[in-house]
Amino acid sequence: MLKKLPFFFFNEDRNYRLTQKSEIRNWLHNATQDHKRSVREINYIFCSDHYLHSINKRFLRHDDYTDIITFDYAEDERIRADVYISIDRARDNANTYGVSVQDEVHRLLIHGLLHLLGYADKQPDDKALMSGKEEYYLSLRQF
Repeated sequence: MLKKLPFFFFNEDRNYRLTQKSEIRNWLHNATQDHKRSVREINYIFCSDHYLHSINKRFLRHDDYTDIITFDYAEDERIRADVYISIDRARDNANTYGVSVQDEVHRLLIHGLLHLLGYADKQPDDKALMSGKEEYYLSLRQF
C-alpha cells in the first residue's frame, strides 16, 4: 500500500474542486525532494477574496487583497504549514494572464511551496528567481 503524501486540500468559503489530487501531491512531493526537504503536513485552503483579506488584515496587518498567504509552522526541518489561496484572485489572475483557472491554481500551489522551501518574492531578483522556479515546476506536470 502506498503511503499517502501529506498534502491536504480544503475549502473554506468557496467550493473549488481540485482535480487530480494524487498527481498534484506527487508533483509537490517531487519539488520538496528536489530541495532535499520533507513535509510533515501542508494544508492548502481554498477561500474567497473576503476571507483571505480578513486573514491578511488580522494576522499580517496588511489591508489589501492577495492571492496567497503562507503560514509556516515548522518546528524542525520538516515543513508544516497552512497555505490559503483566494479562488477569486486565481480566477482574476487567470483572466489577466490568459491561462486556465486550473493552471493558475497550480501556479499558486507551487508558489506557496516555494515560499516554504525558502524562496522570497519581495525584491525584483528574488521575484524573478521564484517566477522561474514556478515555470520550471509547472513545465514538469504530466497531468
